Amino acid sequence: MSPIDAAAPADEAPLRPRAAPPTARTTVKRGAARAAYERDVVRAIADDALLCHVACAVDGAAHQIPIFFARMGDELVLHGSTGNRVLRALRDGAEATIGIALCDGLVLARSAFHHSVNYRSVVAYGRARELAGAEKLAALECLIEKVAPGRWRDTRPPNDEELRRTLVLAVPLGEASAKVRTGGPLEEDEDWELPHWAGVVPLRTQAGEPVPCERLAPGVAPPESVRARGARPGAQG
Repeated sequence: MSPIDAAAPADEAPLRPRAAPPTARTTVKRGAARAAYERDVVRAIADDALLCHVACAVDGAAHQIPIFFARMGDELVLHGSTGNRVLRALRDGAEATIGIALCDGLVLARSAFHHSVNYRSVVAYGRARELAGAEKLAALECLIEKVAPGRWRDTRPPNDEELRRTLVLAVPLGEASAKVRTGGPLEEDEDWELPHWAGVVPLRTQAGEPVPCERLAPGVAPPESVRARGARPGAQG
């Protein structure tokens, strides 16, 4: 993607007024007019995404993992094996950098240089806290409900051994910013009349028809939580 196209036009209005001054790390410098610092914008993007990328330093080296996540209030909930070295590092105090990105469309310009994508993204920084007891169970329920609303009541809850083997962390969204690109291509003035097609190809993630497990017990039909999930557009990942 071109460095010129990555920046918004100077007269493009910000998405929303700032809810609070951003920090030096969350201030968007390239394409600043596309930045959003309001809490509801950050929350909405987090709610629409299924995957985030979590990075931190482990033994002096940078590590990053993709991970399924959910939002509880103003915290992002992460979970995984107690053996996961990135999650363990976060538990032990390493600072996290979390990236969330959704691709909403392919932007085709008349010139190769100005091709781009429409996107919604969030970058957040913070230190995790480990969840335990009832708060840990509530976080796991939040994760399952993000898979399919109502799914928690249609499953066996985790037992003590499963809880022991699962590390659940919460990272605050207090230091976060969003950046969003919408609309069609930008062009050089001399290129608008070129005879090349230009526009946007929209993209979305769509949930399909549920496929039953090969070992599903006879007579077990998909519950409403599964039928509803398959019938509506899925969150993007």
